[in-house]
Amino acid sequence: MNRPETDTGPDMAPATGHAVIRAYLKTLDTSPGVYRMLDAKARVLYVGKARNLRARVANYARPTGHTARIARMISETATMMFLTTATETEALLLEQNLIKQLKPRYNVLLRDDKSFPSIIVTAHDFPMIKKHRGAKTEKGDYYGPFASAGAVNRTLAQLQKVFQLRNCTDAFFASRTRPCLQYQIKRCTAPCVGYVTKAEYARQVADAERYLSGRSTELQGRLKAEMMAASEAMEFERAAALRDRITALTQVQAAQGINPRTVTEADLVALNLENGQACVQVFFIRAGQNWGNRDFYPRVGPDVEEAEVLEAFLGQFYDNKEPPRQVILSHMPANADLMTQALTGKRGGKVELLVPMRGEKAELVEGALRNARESLARKMAETATQAKLLKGLAEAFGLDEPPARIEVYDNSHIQGSDAVGAMIVAGPEGLIKSQYRKFNIRGDKLTPGDDFGMMKEVLARRFKRLLKESPDRREGQWPDLVLIDGGAGQISAAVGIMRELGVADIPVVGVAKGVDRDHGKEEFHRPGQRPMALRRNDPVLYFVQRLRDEAHRFAIGTHRARRAKGISASPLDEVAGVGAARKRALLAHFGSAKAVSRAALADLKAVEGISAGLAQKLYDHFHDKG
Repeated sequence: MNRPETDTGPDMAPATGHAVIRAYLKTLDTSPGVYRMLDAKARVLYVGKARNLRARVANYARPTGHTARIARMISETATMMFLTTATETEALLLEQNLIKQLKPRYNVLLRDDKSFPSIIVTAHDFPMIKKHRGAKTEKGDYYGPFASAGAVNRTLAQLQKVFQLRNCTDAFFASRTRPCLQYQIKRCTAPCVGYVTKAEYARQVADAERYLSGRSTELQGRLKAEMMAASEAMEFERAAALRDRITALTQVQAAQGINPRTVTEADLVALNLENGQACVQVFFIRAGQNWGNRDFYPRVGPDVEEAEVLEAFLGQFYDNKEPPRQVILSHMPANADLMTQALTGKRGGKVELLVPMRGEKAELVEGALRNARESLARKMAETATQAKLLKGLAEAFGLDEPPARIEVYDNSHIQGSDAVGAMIVAGPEGLIKSQYRKFNIRGDKLTPGDDFGMMKEVLARRFKRLLKESPDRREGQWPDLVLIDGGAGQISAAVGIMRELGVADIPVVGVAKGVDRDHGKEEFHRPGQRPMALRRNDPVLYFVQRLRDEAHRFAIGTHRARRAKGISASPLDEVAGVGAARKRALLAHFGSAKAVSRAALADLKAVEGISAGLAQKLYDHFHDKG
């Protein structure tokens, strides 16, 4: 950190404002780079980039000419940090990385930045088609992105009807001796048992990839010609199958809605900015097809402009995504040339930013803008309602002010097995799903089914981590209210562990069903106070019920996923040295893990890829000789 000399003594509060910023000028040169502005508690207020660091800091040193937001930020600035870069493009990329990492209060911040799902056709003699999310680590051909998991699932279901590619895992495929239900319902041609040749299946795969690449018209023409030829050759069963594929393909195209005629590969980005709030609509167009849209609500200030918001949005949005060839925008971002260079470098090929004025692209932008306006209006209405509910919640539970962050905890297990804890988070804008957390209960000393012990473990792990990561209780990370699904016993356990950790000042409320366990007669338990209830038709009661039910849903889902993983686990997983490839070889040879466990040593040695030493280890493992 670069610290200029200041006139503050040891007993004086740290200096802030223009004078502090001005003192840095003598240490700066004209290099491009990134600067950070920090308050007296070393919290990052703002991250910015500059073509010329000295000139940019000199602007902040001026006492006048700033917007209200920037003036507030300057008045809180106690120190600054600087990183020089070789080019301004590098500074732009570094700036957006730091904004996402540090989440400064005065920056435009993209709050929902999950990766988008895609479809992969795997590299295999008989490829499978499936949904993929995250880094492209698996070998195969990728198609996407799609706007949501739902959009991918719908597309996959429709493609199964048309192209009948397998969707089973390679291990399942290798161990089949008869076709599964997918074949019976005409969603797969059963390559696992040889009902289709490798060449015929390759044609199915090629057809699917033609469609995903946007060549559906060519594909339909070829299928129609094949259907006519089969009919003339009196191969009526084959002709009927081809007719069904053409019909299904037509239905898939109709389900996608309106596809653009003049846009092959682009992201359509439209921004609506209103009353200090923003909504960005992104439509994904690939292979000439509309693959869905998502809306985003970046955090903005009351005096930002469209160009600034879109510059920040594009930098953060494409930080972990490959940009398309075109980005069609409602407004041109600030430093558009710089952004174009950055995206071109990330793609490894030319990226064009454009704001269309006429034609189909302009119509597409207008449609996206309409979606953005409607989405923001709904969001603002929901936020206003949420603010009233939070105010009512504060009044009901005697809080000093409406909570900005509510954490709700619940446990789920079956007689103590596969126990999990779950935490959901809500705030002024509703549920914050990116902040949800799950906890696999580790307590070796817990009695199975000890709900109090489980809650203690979950809260201990949560608040120990908070104390480590944010001991100064930075804004946004610590809860203002903790809700627990349970009564007096749960509250006693929760308060006890929070006192041990020194965080007993956080309000805790237990939500318990009444004596009849009737939905609507909930009792609320607070430390050292008598149980209380809310009116049956009180909106605050409904709000707490929704939060409790969401925590319960998340806990149940997490528990089921863990239990399903345990059920699907194979005894072969417990043998050191048996990885995925050897496991497939064993299952393909013997048909099941149970058959492997019963196999003689000589039979195990006969499996391709299984050495004599590993065969002995497998035999010993299943015969208690290890």
